[in-house]
Formats: sequence, structure tokens, C-alpha cells
Amino acid sequence: MHRCLFAGLALGLTLLSACQPALNWREVRPEGAGAAALFPCKPEVDQRGSMGLAQCEAAGRRFALSWADTPDPTRVGAALKAMPQALAEKLGRPLSPMQPLQVPGMTPLPEAGQHLLAGSGGIARVAVFAHGGRVFQALMTAPKDDAAAWETFASSLRVGAAR
Repeated sequence: MHRCLFAGLALGLTLLSACQPALNWREVRPEGAGAAALFPCKPEVDQRGSMGLAQCEAAGRRFALSWADTPDPTRVGAALKAMPQALAEKLGRPLSPMQPLQVPGMTPLPEAGQHLLAGSGGIARVAVFAHGGRVFQALMTAPKDDAAAWETFASSLRVGAAR
């Protein structure tokens, strides 16, 4: 009888601990960004002039949202195209084909999208988009892919009046 009760209690505790989220998501609106996103940790925010970065690390994954104003608004598309290419070169990983991205409030541009960069050292998922003359890059890096964490982060992004 006691063994059954103990086994049942142990099983119940195991199931409860399995339900505990590894990431503690909260909405963050970095000052000066004009954007909002769910982060799984409290990000450190650094802003210099018209550029900024909010980043944090949780459960071995790094999440970041960066933004910058383009000096020439006609170059926003070119900036969006260059951002994931530069990241792929820096990490030494191939750039996967662009996947669509919809961010409430974003300026619709064909260069906006998301990529997966995978290699032996881990993965990076990157999304680039714009609102007017401001470009944004959302990034998750991890030792192995976590599509659910990326989906939570990327689908929470909002800019402009939509935030």
C-alpha cells in the first residue's frame, strides 16, 4: 500500500515538474525601440544614438532584438537584405532560403523575412523587418534548434502603433 502511494506521489511530482516551463516569457518594450516582443528573460538594453539592442540568455539560448535608423530611407530594403547575409558570414554558416515573416505594424517589404542558420556549433534563427526608416533584427542562438521558442519570440514581435 505504501509503495503504491509513494509511486503515485513520485509519478505525480514528475508530471508536475514536466509541466514547468523552461522559459519564463514576458512582454518587453525596450525604451526607444518602437517595438515590443516576448522575451524569456529580462533583457539588458543598450542604446546609442539611433541604434539599440535588447538581449538576454535563458536555458542556454540567447535572444536579441536590435534596431537602427537608416540614414537613407530608400535603402531600407538593401539593409534588410544585408543583415542576415552579414550574420551568416560572421557565423560561417550557410544562409537558408528566406521564409515569410509577418510582424504587426511592419512596413511590407519583399526583403523582410526569417532564416535558419545551422552548423556544427549550433543554430541561429534571424528575422529582419522594418517600420518606416527603422530596421529591426530579431535573433535566437542556441546549441540546438528550439522551433517552439523561436515561434513564441518571432510571433510576439510588434512595431509602431501595433505595439
